[in-house]
Amino acid sequence: MRPTGIEIMVDYLAAGLDPQKSIIFLQSQVPEHAELHLLLSMVTPLGWLERVPTYKEALENVKDKDLHTYGFLGYPVLQTADIVIYSKEGTPLVVPVGEDQVSHVELSREIVRRFNSFYEVRLSDEAFAAARQANLVRLLMFAYVPQASRLALHPLTPEAKTTVLSEIRRSIVKEGLDNFLARVSEYKEVMALLRIDKVLCEPEAMLTQTPRIPGLDGRKMSKSYGNAIALSESDADIRAKTKVMVTDPARKRRSDPGNPDVCPVYDWHKLFSPPETLKWSAEGCRTAGIGCIECKAAMADNLIKWIAPIRERRVEYEKNPRRVLELIDAGSKRARVEAVKTMARVREAVFGWERKRKELSGGGTAAGA
Repeated sequence: MRPTGIEIMVDYLAAGLDPQKSIIFLQSQVPEHAELHLLLSMVTPLGWLERVPTYKEALENVKDKDLHTYGFLGYPVLQTADIVIYSKEGTPLVVPVGEDQVSHVELSREIVRRFNSFYEVRLSDEAFAAARQANLVRLLMFAYVPQASRLALHPLTPEAKTTVLSEIRRSIVKEGLDNFLARVSEYKEVMALLRIDKVLCEPEAMLTQTPRIPGLDGRKMSKSYGNAIALSESDADIRAKTKVMVTDPARKRRSDPGNPDVCPVYDWHKLFSPPETLKWSAEGCRTAGIGCIECKAAMADNLIKWIAPIRERRVEYEKNPRRVLELIDAGSKRARVEAVKTMARVREAVFGWERKRKELSGGGTAAGA
């Protein structure tokens, strides 16, 4: 395990996450993440990834690393796998994120929707029966499949059945499953030929009360940009870093009034300072009653008060890395139990081996495979 894994876990524990209430795990100890990422990447168009705002932003801002790799470009696909592998049908899948990550969650929804369009639509065992031929032809016509009557001619070979299902799925992917079902739902005899087995749940973004935390330089806070403050920072380091924070760019002189609503320092006040300090900062900025240096110093004082107990707990956990590793291992085992369930469902939807086994054992057909 890379040391950063332990450091991040120490940060989580020091910040107050309880392993009894929150399953904290190491992604690399749950190999199902990589497997689902691979399957999702097979249906994700390249153009979707290239349009992600944070991808473009990172290419413009990060100059000391080569980001022209699939690992970086395809990170939103892996992120999607990380999210939806812990989904459960009938349970909302909510992801707390900052506003800069909303586009990632929306992309996750699109990827899941496209994946489900390919694999959650099946045909019932009766769909290829001779008595259902006319309804099968109608279904193919609803799906805008060319030469529908010829494709549904009896008797259908296993290859022909696979072709029929593939053509229906291909059409549904283009139109969207919800749109297709809305158009066909009133035709009960046609709907009876379809089976919709939910595979993955679409996630939803949940913004916190502070959806965007600016970094020291006014850009979004990111370790890659070097504009963040770590939970392990000393008081002196915190004061030194916050002292050079950017403020309202329109406030050039101490006597100029400013606008706290566009000042990153005021955003941090909202996170760490009590209401009376918040009011003092806003009024003092707008009236030029205080200077930026005073405002930064007051914010740093409150940040240090907030971070002090976290730092103390962090030191205690750092003294016992073996215990931290034990918590990681235990959380990873608990996480994998759920991931295995999801991947069993996904593998069956994609490959259909259980249905195939039933067919070969005489227990059913592979009509919907």
